[in-house]
Amino acid sequence: MRKQNDANLGASNTALLVIDVQNDFCPGGHLAVEAGDIVVGPINQMIAGAQNVVATQDWHPHGHSSFASSHPDKAPFDAIEMPYGTQTLWPDHCIQGTKGAAFHKSLQADAFQMIVRKGFRQAIDSYSAFFENDHKTITGLDGYLRNRQIDRLVLAGLATDYCVAFSALDAASLGYKVAVVLPACRAIDLEGSLAAQITAMGNAGIELLEYVPN
Repeated sequence: MRKQNDANLGASNTALLVIDVQNDFCPGGHLAVEAGDIVVGPINQMIAGAQNVVATQDWHPHGHSSFASSHPDKAPFDAIEMPYGTQTLWPDHCIQGTKGAAFHKSLQADAFQMIVRKGFRQAIDSYSAFFENDHKTITGLDGYLRNRQIDRLVLAGLATDYCVAFSALDAASLGYKVAVVLPACRAIDLEGSLAAQITAMGNAGIELLEYVPN
C-alpha cells in the first residue's frame, strides 16, 4: 500500500467518487457490510474539501436477477452462471424507492453533482460505476467525467472488494489516475475477496491510501 502527501481533492481535474453509501449496506440493512456506517464521517470530511463529487447508488427493481430469491433452490451468496459470467446471488437489497436504497441519513448527499444509478436493468447486475457486469454496457459516467475534463478519481464507500474495487479497476483501465481511500471503505470479504481485490488494485497501479485526505 502506498501513501501520498496530497490527494488534491480540490483540484479541478479530480473527482471524489462515493460508492453506494446506502442504508441496505449499513448496519441493520438487508446486505449490511460490517461497520459500513463508519465510512460516513471520513467521506463527509473529503466532500468538504472536494471540488467535484459524484456518487453511485444501487437501484434494483423487485425480483432482480442477482437476488437469490429470484432463483429457486438458491441461497444468498451462492453463485450461478449468467450470460455475462459468474454472478454471486445476494439478499434482496437497494430496491428502487425503498428506505434501503436511500443514502445514509448522515451522508452529505446534497453535495453530489451527479448520481449514477446502477443495477436497474432486470437481467444484469452492476458493481462498477462505469460498466454493468457484462463489462460492455456503459453507465455514462466516463462521458460525464471526460466532458468535465476530470482525469483523476479518489474513491471511497461500500464495499471495498466489490463495487469500490470494480469501479476503481474499470477507471484505471479507462486511463484515469485512481486512488482508493481504504479508511473510508469497508469490505464484505467473501471467501478471500478483499485480499484478492487489494492485490488486483495494486497490480493495476491504483493508489491505496491509508489515510483520509483533507
